[in-house]
Amino acid sequence: MFGNAATRAAQYRESLGDRPVGATKTFAEVRAAFNRPLGSAGRPPAEVIDELATLAEAGLVSSAGPRYFGFVVGGALPAASAADILATGWDQNAWNSVLSPTAAAAEDAAGNWLKDLLGLPSTASAGFVTGAQAANTVALTAARHHVLKNAGWDVETDGLAGAPSVRILAGEERHGTIDRSLRLLGFGSGTLELVHSKANGEIDLDDLRARLTDHEGPLIVCLQAGNVNTGASDALGEACDIVHEYGGWVHVDGAFGLWAAASPTHRHQVAGVERADSWGCDGHKWLNLPYDSGFVFSAHPESHAAALGYSASYLVTSDEPEPGDYVLESSRRARGLAVWAGLQELGRDGVTLLVDHCCALAKSLAEQLTTAGYEIGNEVVLNQILVSFGSDAETDRVIAALQATGTCWMGGTTWHSKRYMRISISNYQTTPADLTRTLQAIQSVTH
Repeated sequence: MFGNAATRAAQYRESLGDRPVGATKTFAEVRAAFNRPLGSAGRPPAEVIDELATLAEAGLVSSAGPRYFGFVVGGALPAASAADILATGWDQNAWNSVLSPTAAAAEDAAGNWLKDLLGLPSTASAGFVTGAQAANTVALTAARHHVLKNAGWDVETDGLAGAPSVRILAGEERHGTIDRSLRLLGFGSGTLELVHSKANGEIDLDDLRARLTDHEGPLIVCLQAGNVNTGASDALGEACDIVHEYGGWVHVDGAFGLWAAASPTHRHQVAGVERADSWGCDGHKWLNLPYDSGFVFSAHPESHAAALGYSASYLVTSDEPEPGDYVLESSRRARGLAVWAGLQELGRDGVTLLVDHCCALAKSLAEQLTTAGYEIGNEVVLNQILVSFGSDAETDRVIAALQATGTCWMGGTTWHSKRYMRISISNYQTTPADLTRTLQAIQSVTH
């Protein structure tokens, strides 16, 4: 049974270059096939898996394939995918080193490699989370602890009622996960002060400095590495210096853009990133690891662990912080194994090549689209392209028509009050030939 499941998964992965990129049936149709009364008697596992694979086929989206350009979704490296299969079979609880020395060791090693690749302090803590939402939430939890402790308040014991007011600032073009993290942490998204953004989405440093003039008290500022629409990053080093003048904590949401640090060609875009206090990053985006894989780092490990860790009389722990002290979950799968394997498969040079390859393809496609007469709405600095087809209605029509072809898949977005098709090139398998097929598909629905 296990071999059959692995074979089916391998066959699916091998078909990604040729199969339709979108699902061939609607959610309603797939739901109708899956839903039925649960029988009283059990069934043989092999029979269940065969039926599951059959029912699932029409609803699978080839998001791991070379022409899926919707959202910011990477593929899944072979070694990382195979390691995830092992992780499922081994079924380790990665909360601490007592429950699984292997899981904890893999996270420890991979965490050190990640900090090195991303240009972060070697002394920073590293937590393996589910994605950017969890990374931002964990980082801002650590920030909340840190700035309130410095103000003489124990938020973990006394809560937020009566606590000193915390000012929280972020750019107008921040990702929505920042707002949700603030809701979850009890700050409320309405307390967020928005700093003006420049044309390509970078934070306006003059406005940031002006807003902080004469500031006193707890302060958290959220920056970004890789705007979700344009790929642009804030001037991180300069912004960190400004915030630190006022004793604030800087968090960098670097879901995909933080990977620019791994490329000597693009590293300048995140210059000074090491001066921040916390960072969030995804593995299942540009690093091309299987879902779900994200990372959170903090330059203040003691605040990180104090905000997230806990103990109980029945728990057996070591004297040092454990993997579970840096994340939200106690019961957690050994996702670090796939990270370890993926990084070993790529090596340092492979990570650099992956970033440079995607950026080069994005710039090439943008040039081809411009030559074909389409409007590019952003400065292409990483792997993100915004393209308009005239009116908002026409742009949305083209997006829908393109998705229907099955050749490639892109979504829509609104940028500066105008509709665009957003193209995200994040997959290690994408080639110039895929760009040619994509451009041909776009032209087929616009002429």
